[in-house]
Amino acid sequence: MANSDTSLTIGVLSEKTSREHRVALDPSATKQLIQAGFSVLIEAGCGSDASFTDESYLSAGATLAARSEIIASCDALAALSLPASDVTNALSSGSAVIGLLDPLNNLDRVSTLAAQGLTLVALELLPRTLSRAQQMDALSSQSSAAGYRAGIVAAEKFGRYLPMMITASGTATPAKAIVIGTGVAGLQAIATTKRLGAVVTGYDVRAASHTEVESLGAKFLTSSVAAGAGEGGYARAMTAEEQAIQQKELADALVAFDIIITTAKVPGRTPPLLVSQDTLAELKPGTVCVDLGASDKGGNVFGSIDGETFTTANGVVVVGGGNLAADLPASSSLMYGRNITAVVEALAPAGAIVIDPADEVHKAIVVCHSGDVANAAVRTALNLDPLDSTETVKAQAN
Repeated sequence: MANSDTSLTIGVLSEKTSREHRVALDPSATKQLIQAGFSVLIEAGCGSDASFTDESYLSAGATLAARSEIIASCDALAALSLPASDVTNALSSGSAVIGLLDPLNNLDRVSTLAAQGLTLVALELLPRTLSRAQQMDALSSQSSAAGYRAGIVAAEKFGRYLPMMITASGTATPAKAIVIGTGVAGLQAIATTKRLGAVVTGYDVRAASHTEVESLGAKFLTSSVAAGAGEGGYARAMTAEEQAIQQKELADALVAFDIIITTAKVPGRTPPLLVSQDTLAELKPGTVCVDLGASDKGGNVFGSIDGETFTTANGVVVVGGGNLAADLPASSSLMYGRNITAVVEALAPAGAIVIDPADEVHKAIVVCHSGDVANAAVRTALNLDPLDSTETVKAQAN
């Protein structure tokens, strides 16, 4: 329980991008934080795209404030992604930013913000294998929403029935769907397309995933390349030779499917190309590819562009869906708010942020603190020497 005498003030701003409809704290998460002794400042209208009214935040105990006031006075800013420079530049030294900050793809800004004295907490770096961290796992919560949405988008773009339909005019055969990558997003995509009536196959280089896939009533397909699982529950990155073998096997298999959903992301790296240009050319007209791996670094499907949909010369529909969780804003925000609440309570159990470098969760998600880069992976990416410190540092926000 937070101490009201030293309580943090948590700020929430409207996400100023055309593709972002979520909000970092929903009214229920706001109420939970306030009951725990924290203060919450909300920018007017920040939850409108997710159907959360200003009145619902006021009823939860939050205070509505102007954007500039929130930036100037908050001790911790809850966000979906790394805020724009005009926001972070105006934050006071000692303030914290908590969200899916993508630090490995924002190394220059991490260095700048560390020098500014900000504490950056990147939720995607959370060790997903720790049971006590499950409530903080924003990557999983948002991947679940994205996977569900991918199934809906695929059904919308597909020009035929998904289930088998027996009508007076004849019988329609069920669509065949394959989901590549059976992590959280993939399993949800499998479950959704299965509910919609498609015949579904789940593909993963981790052979151990077959049990989860088959438990959803889908078939399981794997590669002859034994890539296996890497650190943190992700599939490890493949070598160039392994990728070539995998792509050839996939290319031979994919021509039989009507719907292809890809979910492969490697944190901080270019996503693997799973559906090549040659494979796209071999797919049947009307095939739909939904690429959850699409990003500014590329995607799993050749030519996919995050946020855009196009049709190839041979009639294949390609959807760049790297941010599909934002298209399910109410549910995504509800889950994300719980993740933020759990993280805040873990970092500030007594009302002030306390970073313990010996704590597995703190060590993983705190990117920079007290003027230095604290995360080992980010330090390596920045060519910095390893940090040798086991002291608990207390950061009382201004």
